[in-house]
Amino acid sequence: MATYTPAEAAELSGFSLDTLRYYEREGILPPVARTAGGHRSFTEADLGTLGFLKCLRETGMPIEKLRRYGELCRDDGTLPDRVALLEEHATAVRAELEALLAQQAKLDDKLAWYRGELAARQAAAISS
Repeated sequence: MATYTPAEAAELSGFSLDTLRYYEREGILPPVARTAGGHRSFTEADLGTLGFLKCLRETGMPIEKLRRYGELCRDDGTLPDRVALLEEHATAVRAELEALLAQQAKLDDKLAWYRGELAARQAAAISS
């Protein structure tokens, strides 16, 4: 089984070493295995967990909800709670995406107007 040093895990996950330590300390990330020398040793499963945590973080999940998710993941009897937490987050992400798409449409409309104005002015300059 492949294992990774904290530096390798940080590089592969896109998190800083400080964030990895913080996530483990706060219970967001389950405790990471240690080598005989006491150094943290990340597994593929840990990297998978980090990948999903990165997804949650990049989609705006607050730290307190990440912490709650981490707590829930340590108890096999909490599947319904995990589903509810992730459904709530997915709803928030969808709403944010819809708002961004509406803003993008406004931006596209304004760009189209400016491009039309620019084309009209260029055509007027050529005909003068």
